Amino acid sequence: MSLKQGHVQVYTGDGKGKTTAALGLALRAVGRGLKVCMFQFIKGGGRYGEHLAAEKLAPLLTIIQTGRPGWVNTKDITEDRRVAQEALVRADQLMTSGEFDLFICDEINGAVAFGLIDVKQVLEFISRRPETTELVLTGRNAHERVIEAADLVTEMREIKHYYAAGVPARTGIEM
Repeated sequence: MSLKQGHVQVYTGDGKGKTTAALGLALRAVGRGLKVCMFQFIKGGGRYGEHLAAEKLAPLLTIIQTGRPGWVNTKDITEDRRVAQEALVRADQLMTSGEFDLFICDEINGAVAFGLIDVKQVLEFISRRPETTELVLTGRNAHERVIEAADLVTEMREIKHYYAAGVPARTGIEM
């Protein structure tokens, strides 16, 4: 099975659930026999639950993790920018290969917001999307031009979060 027409979706906002929503879409697609790639920007450290699930759902679900361990060095983004630029080239090769029905760029909006990738590069990336590929871009602070280029935009808004009460990220829920 393949899609007759793909669209561009953006999941953004300050609330929890952007990556989780993309993974839910990936699960639905895999269930229908579609090939999915989740390409994670700025998530280089550690294995999350989705990586373990992808191993079980291979070859229909592939997750590629890029970025340095830890978080972006906001005092000097030189190395993070180099890694993100290399990752964008690789993501472009994979998306345009036609191998995947659903291609998710997890945290690409954050990479733009941190200055690791230029919005113009993301718009060019979007323009190269094969017609039958669904493209999902996640992360906080989606650029206005990316929002304009999308067919669907969902904003996750934080109303209440247990992090504020000191609850750390939990295995199986946040990671």
